[in-house]
Amino acid sequence: MANWVYPLGTATDGKWDISLGTSDSTLAIDGWAHTGLKVATLEAGAAVELRAAAEERIVVPLSGSFTVTVDDDAYSLAGRQSVFHGPSDVLYTGIDKAVTISSHDGGRVAVATAPAKAGYPTRLITAAETPVELRGAGNCSRQVHNFGTPAALEADRFIVCEVITPAGNWSSYPPHKHDEEKEGETSLEEIYYFETRVAPDSPAPADSDAIGYARVYASDDRPIDVSAEVRTGDVVLVPYGWHGPAMAAPGYDLYYLNVMAGPGRVRDWLISDDPHHGWIRQTWDGQDVDPRLPFGA
Repeated sequence: MANWVYPLGTATDGKWDISLGTSDSTLAIDGWAHTGLKVATLEAGAAVELRAAAEERIVVPLSGSFTVTVDDDAYSLAGRQSVFHGPSDVLYTGIDKAVTISSHDGGRVAVATAPAKAGYPTRLITAAETPVELRGAGNCSRQVHNFGTPAALEADRFIVCEVITPAGNWSSYPPHKHDEEKEGETSLEEIYYFETRVAPDSPAPADSDAIGYARVYASDDRPIDVSAEVRTGDVVLVPYGWHGPAMAAPGYDLYYLNVMAGPGRVRDWLISDDPHHGWIRQTWDGQDVDPRLPFGA
């Protein structure tokens, strides 16, 4: 079975802390074709570069502020203190564009990628423009930043968003799949990039080990069985199968960046719930959203 879990430090490439599934990656993954992710930690004044390629990209500051040069045009991304401090400015670059990312003060940045053919204009999406969704209810409440979804961004292939789950809550729940092209469902690979922190109201000591958990399991005869403990910098790939929940352990908040794309004609996130667990959605109508949401600056 292919390796679908990459703890921090297992997918490095030069200046990149993570380099998976992209045209510049040196790490080949059998059966992986439609999505990629790069993450870099930059010292003050440092930069990383991506050559022009037939892939679309979206630059997502995780912490700190950045200047992104696309060909000869420079864009300022105001960034944020951390992924738990609300949305950030992000930049969609289009395809066949050389990209340079630099930071005056240093920070951590992600680049979501997908092989693509159709060209769309470079676009800066500010934090203020980012659609913020509070999804679920009760202990299934989570916050979603939909900057790279079809409703918010013109693009060729990928769908990109980020999710923040308060301590003790479950997200990516009920378990669901998007691994077939059929009525009501699209076939999409998915990347989960995780970060964790001790929750602000947690009595956990300073040396606590902030953790979360992620689950992926088979929806047909293709074998996959992932039950991963995750921390900041870890990645879980979902090539197919039911996935969820992504669990924030008590005392620890959980963040993940989702990158999805697939071979289908339609760029849309259409899912099927695991029939054993889809009933949980019916209970949300009678519950309030977790009052700890939304996370903000």
